Amino acid sequence: MRLGRLAAAALLAAVALLAPAASAQRTGDAKAPTRIEIAAKPIAAFEPRHADRRQFGPLRFRGGLSLSSSYPGFGGLSGLRLAPDGEHFIAISDKADWLRGRIIYRNGVPVGITDAEMAPMIGPDGRTLAARRWYDTESLARDGGTLYVGIERSHHIVKFDYGKRSLTARGQPLRIPPAIRSLPRNKGIEALAVIPKGLPRAGTLIAISERGLDAQGNIRSWLIGGAAPGEFTLVRRDDFDVTDATITPDGDLIILERFFSFLQGVAMRMRRVPLSALKPGAVLDGTILITADMGFQIDNMEGLSAHRSPEGETVLTLISDDNFSLIQRTLLLQFTLTE
Repeated sequence: MRLGRLAAAALLAAVALLAPAASAQRTGDAKAPTRIEIAAKPIAAFEPRHADRRQFGPLRFRGGLSLSSSYPGFGGLSGLRLAPDGEHFIAISDKADWLRGRIIYRNGVPVGITDAEMAPMIGPDGRTLAARRWYDTESLARDGGTLYVGIERSHHIVKFDYGKRSLTARGQPLRIPPAIRSLPRNKGIEALAVIPKGLPRAGTLIAISERGLDAQGNIRSWLIGGAAPGEFTLVRRDDFDVTDATITPDGDLIILERFFSFLQGVAMRMRRVPLSALKPGAVLDGTILITADMGFQIDNMEGLSAHRSPEGETVLTLISDDNFSLIQRTLLLQFTLTE
């Protein structure tokens, strides 16, 4: 990695990890959804040094987009969920805003975003979450018409009836295990996923901390609700921290992770854990699917979703959090899980 790229990577990650949450403060007035335009620049190669390479271990790169918008609220995307059609999506920013829209494809490759709109998340009293200082919204899960949003610094999980109220739904705080309240302020719940019907422990909400560690240095995680709630841990390896998780149609938990150091820069990694291994007291590790540093087309990758394509393939979609920074990018990347 060249020194210039390394310096940029270090600055990128420093902004991501150290930026003050106070920048997200705003008035408590809830606004109606606003239509926005999103420009999309195609990313043809995941590894620019080898532009023809498509296969990366068990993942095949389908394509990607570099996204931008003149709308001042666009950016900071920390959670993503695609509908089963693989086109319609909803995402959250870490400033407690919703973003939804539709991905346009050409021959199975993402080429643009349309029908985009943004709106502030609303709390139970009708004020915005940001006005309550619940603005470090870092994780998103979907269970049919219900959305769950994890708020890292204040250690809340908020439930929205999106199916009935759309972007105007009022969030209701969920009862969570007391241990979550003791997580480090900036290393709280970073990943949420609901186990869908037809899979083991269906209806259980999985909550994984970014870097809330137990006495053995493993990442603390929880099974909330369902038939067997309780705490489990994820082995922390190579100083990577959790940034998101999703469940594939085949019943695997895919975990997205981020690494940063001033000497080595930024990297991302994905691990796969079978859902059958999840149970209270379990210490899970999983199989590494991919590791990529700044020599690849990555940024501060924080959102992950899975769906099945019309051809029956499992597709993983990632999105990055640009921290509203001029030196970072909002990237949308798609891979096919070929195993």
